[in-house]
Amino acid sequence: MRWASMILAAVSMFGSVAASSQGQGQVRAPEVPPADTSAEDIPGVIRGGTKIEVVIANVPGHGDPGVTLQGTEGPIALPDGTMVFCETILARIAKVEKDGKESVFVDAALAGGPNGLTWGPKGRLIGATTAPGKVGVRVVYPKGSETMLADNFEGKPFVRPNDLIADKKGGVYFTDPANLPNPSLPPAVYYLPPRGGPVLKVVDNVNPNGVTLSPDEKILYVNSGGTGYVLAFDVQNDGTLTNRRNFAKYEGLPVTDGKVIGGGDGFTVDTQGRLYTAAAGKIQVFTPQGAYVGSMTPSRRPQNLAFAGPDMKTLYIVGGGTVFKVQMLAQGIKSRGGK
Repeated sequence: MRWASMILAAVSMFGSVAASSQGQGQVRAPEVPPADTSAEDIPGVIRGGTKIEVVIANVPGHGDPGVTLQGTEGPIALPDGTMVFCETILARIAKVEKDGKESVFVDAALAGGPNGLTWGPKGRLIGATTAPGKVGVRVVYPKGSETMLADNFEGKPFVRPNDLIADKKGGVYFTDPANLPNPSLPPAVYYLPPRGGPVLKVVDNVNPNGVTLSPDEKILYVNSGGTGYVLAFDVQNDGTLTNRRNFAKYEGLPVTDGKVIGGGDGFTVDTQGRLYTAAAGKIQVFTPQGAYVGSMTPSRRPQNLAFAGPDMKTLYIVGGGTVFKVQMLAQGIKSRGGK
């Protein structure tokens, strides 16, 4: 019975972690059937009335017939403008082809269960991976280059890396939000230096989820559950961070007994430095100064997003077993699509 209790506790814990990585514990209504919706006008970002289109969904009759997406996270552009994303339950990387159909880009044996993706130096796709024996930050593509870059901090194994972003130097910021009893690591944000070496803990005392850099890489943004805010930090030359501050206040998060419930999930930025995050069932958009300017609302709760397309003006949104796309006025950063 003791072992059974431990197993049940572990299953419960990982279920909680999965919920945390998909919105930091927010209470959510059941998913509605996916459908196209229309965006409201956000000057310079998106023209009012633009369709937020269902591309692939886990409901027959929507997108690719017969497709059942199992976990939708971590989208990122490929150099040709197409988009790949993480199917977390199947532990693989899927691709949205130019005709809108899904294919397998990296199978589970090589992908290692990624939850987030970023382009590193020399065309290497790096994942925050969670499969047994492959928990850490790994190169997952191209085939033949798979290698573990970091799997522990000071000898303690990472629990469940969630999201990551590589800088132009080749260093990688990543989050590990899981919270297990000692000797496991508490939730934190880490930095893997560009030439390897010891991993640095750069943020603690947060419940981190998504992470990204400003276009000039002088600011690191962190989605932090329970604070009510996107956090911002100034990036130093060695990758360490200073000047923690509340950057932008999420709109519409529930409050219970005076406590904010939930937070943001995935991030992206555009060439003008605007910040986009999946939070409270919407894609919320903020100026480089942290002012809220508007939202986009797909028919299923978004978890993550990325610019793609030949001109990096197509925004892909994933969540709830669905892939959406919407044509933007704003443009994503080409180098973050492996270009």
